[in-house]
Amino acid sequence: MNPPNTNLRAFNLAVQTLLSTPSQFLPHLTIPTITHIPEQIGPLLEAQYPPAPSKKQQQQQPTQEKDRPSSRITIRALILDKDNTLCPAKTTTFPSKIYAHLHALRTSPTSPFNLSTAPNSILIVSNRAGSHPRYEPEAVEIEERLAGLKIPVFRLPAPKEGEVGVGVEKKPFCGKEVLEWFRERGVVQRADEIAVVGDRLGTDVLMAKEMGAWSVWCRDGVGEVTNGKRNVLEKMEVWVERYLRVSLGLKAPRPKGD
Repeated sequence: MNPPNTNLRAFNLAVQTLLSTPSQFLPHLTIPTITHIPEQIGPLLEAQYPPAPSKKQQQQQPTQEKDRPSSRITIRALILDKDNTLCPAKTTTFPSKIYAHLHALRTSPTSPFNLSTAPNSILIVSNRAGSHPRYEPEAVEIEERLAGLKIPVFRLPAPKEGEVGVGVEKKPFCGKEVLEWFRERGVVQRADEIAVVGDRLGTDVLMAKEMGAWSVWCRDGVGEVTNGKRNVLEKMEVWVERYLRVSLGLKAPRPKGD
């Protein structure tokens, strides 16, 4: 019998974050579904997180547009969640609108995630597919469905020889290994060139926070397919996000990798 796909340490981190630094539980950018993510994410983030002026600019009031600080946010890579972000939970079925949007991101000549110019710029990181050998058929099926777009599924490294039960943990704790995956392929140099896109604050947003990347929260999951089918924790996160943002007036801090 397979053990349940639990992630107790992630739950503990979420509770600790809410009690100590609740602003870090909030996403940098919120969109309804992944179909609303644009090719150029940097300008949207820049509107909410304008660059701080340099010391020279602080001393001298800029008088011309060219003297103003330029955008410092450039997103070169996407980490995409699977369940309730790309596919309904525990399935490998891509809603037509979501597949079409992924296709546009991979084929548009102006997209920084274009398949020809940046083939390794999108990676699926799931706490199911790729997280354990028992979910390998699911990971393989996803890659087959996305074969034309060449979007791979990240596999958590297995425990090293002699380390029984010790290996890289699931989201939000595998950021270091995922960052290294992009670095090895020359996609990014720093974590703040990555956007983590997903429907969960307690895993996707906290993963971005832990690794120093930007976070994009898909508030409505996969849209109408998700409606009424979210679990208690997912529904609670929606309430918590609104409470922190609206009632307490909190805002996610810039990523530490920035």
